[in-house]
Amino acid sequence: QVQLVESGGGLVQAGGSLRLSCAASGRTFSSISVGWFRQAPGKDREFVAGNRWSGGTTEYGESVKGRFTISRENAKNMVYLQMNSLKPEDTAVYYCAGVLNGSSVRRDYKYWGQGTQVTVSS
Repeated sequence: QVQLVESGGGLVQAGGSLRLSCAASGRTFSSISVGWFRQAPGKDREFVAGNRWSGGTTEYGESVKGRFTISRENAKNMVYLQMNSLKPEDTAVYYCAGVLNGSSVRRDYKYWGQGTQVTVSS
């Protein structure tokens, strides 16, 4: 079992930056593929970024490429999402996700955090 807890959300003006954090516990973190997803009201959940546990594969959703960066610190069981040049359309609840030995960074996640709200004002 893996527990995930997000933090770092908040209100920011367009063009600003935020860093989300996700604390993981319960299993060997270095063997867990991790991802960030978001869901805005009335919209489907959207893949934002993911990092594979082996090989360092990292992928991003098209709408955040060049602006967001996912990183992890295995020694601290932490995952981060650095979000720069934020836009009002980035407003959503952001979720951290994980799966043990996951092969895909875009899907098949088993464990989810409770989410953290990010609001970008224009």
